[in-house]
Order: sequence, then structure tokens, then C-alpha cells
Amino acid sequence: MIMDITYKCGSDSMDYKMVTEMLSQAYWSIGIKEDEMKKAALNSALVIGAFSEEGRQIAYGRVISDKTRFAYLTDFYVDEEFRHKGICRKMVELVLAHPDLADVYQWLLVTGDAHGLYEKCGFKVISRPKDLMEIRGPRPKDR
Repeated sequence: MIMDITYKCGSDSMDYKMVTEMLSQAYWSIGIKEDEMKKAALNSALVIGAFSEEGRQIAYGRVISDKTRFAYLTDFYVDEEFRHKGICRKMVELVLAHPDLADVYQWLLVTGDAHGLYEKCGFKVISRPKDLMEIRGPRPKDR
């Protein structure tokens, strides 16, 4: 079955109820709430979604960036029913080629299970692992 998938960028194009349903099941954002999703999207450089022929949102991703030097891909998620059809790869390709991010030359992401997918898009295991640092606190309880 060939699917007619539509890709859209911009916060106004997203169905945040559906995005929240999807991401609340993802291992990195269990239990995320819609207000947190919306706030994250509005403070991102770019959001992208994929939509089925019927107009239902079936995938989502966002980019945190200064639009000059650095960009971080996060929250890329495809509904289980639509996985393994190239949807996430297409979204990443669209983001990497987006004119708003044309000057970016440092791209990062974190994945626990999709290394092969991101390698097909040009990502590699970080070349300077001793330089990367983090502060990771618990999720605020009121979210």
C-alpha cells in the first residue's frame, strides 16, 4: 500500500493532542502533558509533522537551534502503525535541508534505539565524547 503522507512545518500546523498522546508513550517523555508539549514547540526553532491521507498527525519532531551554528533534534516520533515506512527519515531530511537552518553546521541528537535510521541521514556517533557534558535533573512534579 502506497501512502500519501503530507509533511508540514510550523507550530500552527500541529495537532498537539495527538502529539502528546504519541510522546507520552515514548521512553524519553513518559507522561508528558499537552501544555509542556506546546511550550516546548513554541520555544523551538522548527517543528515538523507528518500527516496521513485522512489528515491525522502520525509523526512529529522538533529542532532546538540558534539557526546559525547549532541545532539539536528532539522528540522525533512516528506512530507505531506507521513505522518502518521512511517517514522519520524523510522528516529528518526535510529538517536538515530547511532554509531556516541553512547556516547550521553542528547537529546533535540523542537516541536509544534508532542509530541506523540517523546514520542513513548522515549522523555519526559523537566524535568528541569526552567534551560532551550534561546536567540532568528530575522532571518537575507539576508537569
